[in-house]
Amino acid sequence: MSIIRYNANEFVPTTFSALVDRFFNDSITRAGGSTFVPKTDVVESATAYEVHLAVPGLNKEDFNIEVNDNYLTISGERKFQNEKKDKNYHAIETHYGSFSRSFTLPENVDASKINAKYNNGILEVTIPKDEKKVLKQVIKVN
Repeated sequence: MSIIRYNANEFVPTTFSALVDRFFNDSITRAGGSTFVPKTDVVESATAYEVHLAVPGLNKEDFNIEVNDNYLTISGERKFQNEKKDKNYHAIETHYGSFSRSFTLPENVDASKINAKYNNGILEVTIPKDEKKVLKQVIKVN
């Protein structure tokens, strides 16, 4: 018999977005799948875009970051290591397996200067804007 934590709000998503997120995030891992979708923040500043992925428990070598045809793809894998025979797991809520997230890049970025750093479980990918490719332009009416 397995024990499953009951959450009253788990079965009634409060928004359509939560319903879609639950479908794509939870259904795969609960069915015994080996993929997960890390939570992601996308931030824009005056000089760059930043993508922050919450992926604790990995090493920087576990990530693969590629730019192909204006798509930024970040992938990796967190492996479950149950080597200690003296431990009996009663609940495992941490997601294990592979993940992949893709983002369409705007036209005003310099893909050759993208960099990434991994600190305290957060992967931060910085995508600098290209100053020569300004997307917004103000036109005065005469």
